[in-house]
Amino acid sequence: MSTALVVDDSLTEKEVLSHCLRRGGLNVETAGSADEALAKILSHKPDVIILDVVLPGRSGFELCRDLKAEAETKKIPVVICSTKGTEIDKFWGMKQGADAYLAKPIDQEQLLRVVKQLLQD
Repeated sequence: MSTALVVDDSLTEKEVLSHCLRRGGLNVETAGSADEALAKILSHKPDVIILDVVLPGRSGFELCRDLKAEAETKKIPVVICSTKGTEIDKFWGMKQGADAYLAKPIDQEQLLRVVKQLLQD
């Protein structure tokens, strides 16, 4: 079974995203900051990362860029889920290496479709 890491500083968002992904048949881990996420990524190697942009410390954009620059983490698909949903935000997220960019509030069916497609690639 695939594992998703949900990185969001909002407890409510983490719960909503986690519930959606579990319903879709994935194991789910969570983190509330970029630093916590990085520690979990390096120790557990999730199959996909669901990443908020606005996080304490470092932004999701920075974390995504760092993950995609490292040989051991660059192949892990990253889905950015953010309230920052303008075209320039999406463009910037994809430029940082994100594999998909979804604006909040998240369409749960769309999230599951995107995650499952990325896991098949």
